[in-house]
Amino acid sequence: MHYDHVLDKRMLRRSFEQAAADYDQSAVLQREICDRMLSRLEYIKYVPARILDAGSGTGYGTRKLIERYSAAEIMPMDIALTMHRCARTAISEQIPGWQRWLPFRRHQPRSYICADIEQLPLREASIGMIWSNLAIQWCNDLRQTFAEAYRVLENGGLLMFSTFGPDTLKELRQAFKSADSFSHVNRFTDMHDIGDMLVNCGFSLPVMDMEYITLTYEDVRDVMHDLKAIGARNVTQGRRRGLTGKAAWQQVINRYEALRQDGRLPATYEVVYGHAWKPESRQIQLKPETRRKLGLEP
Repeated sequence: MHYDHVLDKRMLRRSFEQAAADYDQSAVLQREICDRMLSRLEYIKYVPARILDAGSGTGYGTRKLIERYSAAEIMPMDIALTMHRCARTAISEQIPGWQRWLPFRRHQPRSYICADIEQLPLREASIGMIWSNLAIQWCNDLRQTFAEAYRVLENGGLLMFSTFGPDTLKELRQAFKSADSFSHVNRFTDMHDIGDMLVNCGFSLPVMDMEYITLTYEDVRDVMHDLKAIGARNVTQGRRRGLTGKAAWQQVINRYEALRQDGRLPATYEVVYGHAWKPESRQIQLKPETRRKLGLEP
């Protein structure tokens, strides 16, 4: 992996910690993609007993999963502790008032996990479904991430996720290209490469698809403000450590302005959706008498 594209996880955590309080005001795209993922569950007839919401953020997806799988244990996990604090408040407010005083609240997650999805602090074969909305693009080693998902899923378990593809923020990347040689936009993995990784990690029946979603803005500063507000800052090792100079910044604005359409500036997102299954165990369960005949038991 090129050094310039390695994500600084400490800065990533700090960025999301700082964005937590105002995250929901700007996370329109994140909620929309979450809703589109949820609609895909209509075609998947599977009811897991335990669900890991990997990259749960302020809990929008967690709340939706609680509504859909009322009997399941939902486990929110995020790299930023402040995101969990916001999520707990929002989820508590979703519970009917009289139930909030009960010692055991059925729809309240029992635990919030603060961890990196590249290293899951969970035992093997303990999760029925891993749900991850727009989180795996923050991983340095996607193969490791999928290997971890495979490890903690039960046999027959489901991995379902969304992420961004290489064309994401192509306008911003193009605008910065002539300003300097630094990395200004995080790198994203191609959909086909993601599918190959799933198969290489042992998953079966991977399904991948993508779509483009374009948001429009009044000016470049609004684009940058939205990215900052949701914690989506450039956290690559090859980023510029200081501020972009006025002349270079003006050059970025001018190049972005050349892309204006119908009075608005576009910001394109290549949204990738995927799901795959951990195969059922292929071990044959033999009767005790058969095992004795084969010499497998005394």
